[in-house]
Amino acid sequence: MQPAKNDNAASALSGGASDLFSKQKPRGFEAFMQRVTAVLGVLFFVLALALVYISSH
Repeated sequence: MQPAKNDNAASALSGGASDLFSKQKPRGFEAFMQRVTAVLGVLFFVLALALVYISSH
């Protein structure tokens, strides 16, 4: 087993969620890629619903 970074029980139960949400806001290219990913995800979802609607009629 690997040694734990924190030895308290709360860290063991949360799975390190505090480390996940403690990051700073993304800047530059990382922020751009997050926006592009979100837009493409929404676009995919809308197109999938549109195709289902069209194929059912």
